Amino acid sequence: MHHSLRSRRSLVALTAAVALSGAALAGCTNTGTPTSTNAGGGDAVQQTVKPDDNGPTCTLDQYGGTAIDLSDAVVGFSQSEKEDNPFRIAETQSIEDEAAKQGVKKFIKTNAQSTLSKQVSDIQDLIAQGADVLIVAPLNSDGLEPALKAARDKDIPVITVDRKLNATACTDYVSFLGSDFIEQGKRAADQLIAGTGGSGKVAILLGASGNGVTTDRTKGFVDEVQAQAPGIEIVAQQTGEFARDKGQSVTEQLLQANPGITAIYAENDEMGLGAQAAIIAAGKEPGTDIQIYSVDGTRNAVEQIAAGAYNGVIESNPRFGPLAFATLTSFLAGDAVGQDIVIEDGEYDPSNAADLVDNAF
Repeated sequence: MHHSLRSRRSLVALTAAVALSGAALAGCTNTGTPTSTNAGGGDAVQQTVKPDDNGPTCTLDQYGGTAIDLSDAVVGFSQSEKEDNPFRIAETQSIEDEAAKQGVKKFIKTNAQSTLSKQVSDIQDLIAQGADVLIVAPLNSDGLEPALKAARDKDIPVITVDRKLNATACTDYVSFLGSDFIEQGKRAADQLIAGTGGSGKVAILLGASGNGVTTDRTKGFVDEVQAQAPGIEIVAQQTGEFARDKGQSVTEQLLQANPGITAIYAENDEMGLGAQAAIIAAGKEPGTDIQIYSVDGTRNAVEQIAAGAYNGVIESNPRFGPLAFATLTSFLAGDAVGQDIVIEDGEYDPSNAADLVDNAF
């Protein structure tokens, strides 16, 4: 355990050095609130790891495989969805930028275009092209087993980001890097309860089915509303598939079926912005007649909060590059890394959105 703690602390220190300029992860109280004023490039607000010195860890010896320097490594990245939304754009850019910064021998990226079978074949192709390590943003929590087995058969370390697999860490993959999605839902509920005074009729725009992000953001929100605000009635839950156009069309239907809706919780900003368009089309004023809360932290949504036409956003930071490569560096050096590396997320509301808009992505 002593070695595990030391190694985890060394990872935190390394992450701080790689990911943050002028701020340390260890030895300070970090609320997760962004502090940088740069929206893009290498100085954009990077991820901060929640302290967890007692969680399960994974080492190269446990997982299997050989130590390798990233400068001699072929790194493959499998993106799950087409880059037509800010989260995926920022995520891919962050990983690609950090690969260049770390000087990896070769970086190969693929995009599954929201198709599970393509993501399986993408990962198999990355392995065939000689990938020594893999960073995977899973489309779904299930279904990647053939790809994971192909990597496992060659003892290729796999780091997963932003969506959790229904698989075993340090066996099927090394580590998961991402947010606490239940906590995100809970915090969105807290924002909505405060903004509505704890009463009203709420519709939930669910994310895509088949992944833990949707399940957890729903559970966190619903449980918190039931526990803290009996005066709020959740009148509808319908998937908007994390897409703006679908979020708009679903909201249009929900407003017709439930004209008394006073607030909407969207499980990502794109659906929230779609809902905003539907509210306007219905002749109502977004942010006032119908409040909107969502999760992500895109610049478009944060600007709408600042403009008074949107009410709150819980951040889900997509800039995984520095943390992913810091984790790989530690792991490949033989150090223990956390099986679940959970990041801190900030939040935006009318009190801070104008000041923090440059932190959005």
